[in-house]
This record gives sequence, C-alpha cells and structure tokens, in this order.
Amino acid sequence: MYLKLEDLEVYKLATKISDIGWKIYQEFDWRIKKIIGDQFIESVDSVGANIAEGYGRFHYLDKIKFYYNAGGSLLEAKHWLNLLLERRLVDNGRNIGDLNDKFDKMNFKLNRFIGATFKAKNS
Repeated sequence: MYLKLEDLEVYKLATKISDIGWKIYQEFDWRIKKIIGDQFIESVDSVGANIAEGYGRFHYLDKIKFYYNAGGSLLEAKHWLNLLLERRLVDNGRNIGDLNDKFDKMNFKLNRFIGATFKAKNS
C-alpha cells in the first residue's frame, strides 16, 4: 500500500514545526530576521523539505540521504533556537516550549523512520 507524503507522521510533524517556527519568526524585527532569523526559519523549513525530497526518490539510499539531511536541519534549527533564547531575542513562552517538544519528538520519529527505510531496503 502506498502512502502519500501528506499521510506520513514525520512529515505532518515537520509541517507543525514549520508552522510554529513561522509564528516565532514573524515576531522578529528586520534586524533580527537578517542576523539570525533567516537562518532559523530556513533550517526549520528544511526539515520537511528534505523529508519530502527523500520520499520522492526511488532508490532507498537516496531516500535515506535526504532523511539524514532532515535530521541535520533539525539539529541546526535547535541550535538557532537555543541561540535566540540565550541572547534573549525570544522569551521562553508557549511557542518555544511547544517547538522544543516537537524537536525532541521529531528526532525520535525521524530516526525510527530512517530505520524502517533501511529495513525495507533489506527485505
């Protein structure tokens, strides 16, 4: 049975992460957007983009490469969020806590997704 991209749990979570990231990004003034915000939102959005690109690939190793890239983007986004918090450019409110929770959940789910893709390759 073929699942559409939009039905994948990891992709749905990635789009939620992007939505929260965008809400945070929109609050920045132009200076913060230029210095750190653009890198933050690009890395946040790159998680879902890499999952989508990998899912569209035919060869398992191509798929896995993009899923690993999604994991790298996830860690990069977490890095930028930590810098935003450390520099007090955002407050540790509801969106930040929700985003951190989703980052942790995504890390776990993405690693399981990669493992399942490896398993499918070997069967």
